[in-house]
Amino acid sequence: MVSRLDLDGTYSPHGLVTKILSAEPNLRIPVPIEELAHQLDIAEINELATEGFLGGLLTNPQRSFGSILVSANLQRTRRRFTIAHELGHFLIPYHTPQEEGQFLCDKKALGQLDTKSRNQFYRMEAEANQFASLLLMPPPRLRPLIDGKRFPSLETVLEIHQTFDVSKYAAARAYIEYNSECLALLVARHGKIQAIYKTRDFPRLAIAAGDPIPNNSLALSRFSPGALSDSDPADMHEWFDIDELSRVRGLYEQVLGQANGFSMIQLKALMGDPDEYDPEADMTSKERLAYRRW
Repeated sequence: MVSRLDLDGTYSPHGLVTKILSAEPNLRIPVPIEELAHQLDIAEINELATEGFLGGLLTNPQRSFGSILVSANLQRTRRRFTIAHELGHFLIPYHTPQEEGQFLCDKKALGQLDTKSRNQFYRMEAEANQFASLLLMPPPRLRPLIDGKRFPSLETVLEIHQTFDVSKYAAARAYIEYNSECLALLVARHGKIQAIYKTRDFPRLAIAAGDPIPNNSLALSRFSPGALSDSDPADMHEWFDIDELSRVRGLYEQVLGQANGFSMIQLKALMGDPDEYDPEADMTSKERLAYRRW
């Protein structure tokens, strides 16, 4: 069983999770986060009564113990991520609380992703999120779910969500981060883009968060919650900046319907030298048929 002694001298989110996994090679999936927090000197996990905050951590200057607080209104997957986030604050020794011995984290804090931000507060929150993501979806267990697939699909996001008991949006971010395909994943609601996650090589989009979904997008169809579309050809001119079009040879869109007007959109870009390009080379038979009809 892992203990704080196993983590001595390690400070980064990646380093801490690596040592936890080394000490717990048979760690159960989904990760038993509350049990693990207690092993690592979290004395108790209680309800947070302060309005406007999702989670909190109470500790002493020596970090010899900690108490995690979680909003009672969170769904199970959000609760699990929040506990892991606060555990990250506890284990990363250079994370300094806003008030002595007390961290309080709101929705904005749990949405921070830039671990290189110049703003110290945002950087700490992003590192706590990174720790939570790595711990709840350990890369050695996550990569086979992504690499083992012949073609990218939002079905894999659902599989990550169910296997690791994390939210669909945490699963989506991990899916993009570890994917070797040229992909973008967009979260939309009521016809507007809410967030965009891209692989490093994905071309620059002509839209940004806050913009309306392009007119020809499948996401403007009425997808019921849980309904998953096929991966169909999309109009590249609707999605990309004009100076990017010369690099893109094809684009496919897939949509997953969500509750409360939300939808998740996967864009798969086909790149390559136009003189050597075979647009059907990496397609499934279903994609090939849709491409030829298009």
